[in-house]
Amino acid sequence: MPSVQIHNANGEVVGELQLSDAVFGAEIKPHLHWEVVRAQLAARRQGTHAVKTRSTVSGATKKVYRQKGTGNARHGSSKSPTFVGGGVAHGPKPRSYAFHVPKQVRRAALCSALSTRAHNGELIVVDTFGFSQPKTSVARRALDRLGAPNALVVAHEENKALHLSLRNLPTVKYIRAEGVNVFDVLKYDRLVLTVDSVRALEVRLG
Repeated sequence: MPSVQIHNANGEVVGELQLSDAVFGAEIKPHLHWEVVRAQLAARRQGTHAVKTRSTVSGATKKVYRQKGTGNARHGSSKSPTFVGGGVAHGPKPRSYAFHVPKQVRRAALCSALSTRAHNGELIVVDTFGFSQPKTSVARRALDRLGAPNALVVAHEENKALHLSLRNLPTVKYIRAEGVNVFDVLKYDRLVLTVDSVRALEVRLG
């Protein structure tokens, strides 16, 4: 069973925490990271792209010129894609890019990502941040002392003071334990968890 040191907001070691093998000591499977991150990014795409076809473009429906005798090709509408200002043929239509990834795969990928951070020494556990009021400069110094200037910070309960303190830091993201996902875990250099959020993740994924 892997273990990790517990730090306080000053970066001092105040204890040790045993981690679950199933969540933080799982087999690392990069191919699952790729599959789940691809699904997450695909689901973020708006898919609102659209063009006007010959049925929606503005224009007259009168036949361009008579059928025979002109020497030109036969045309019935100026809205045809062959004319300048006509509709677009086979253009993009609004659609969803989302696709389904099985629940077991999503769970295995998240455990693998968390285990990657633990295995590489990029997992930092703190007892509590103890913010009584929002203060970005204090939050910045706390993360610097923890060696995590670029980090995903996870708390179990909603901590408004911590959230507001981290909100303006461009290299830091704050989320709650139930929102932990593969993309965010892998995006940031460090993963900072509170003791309560560690236990919440073990209950969620164990």
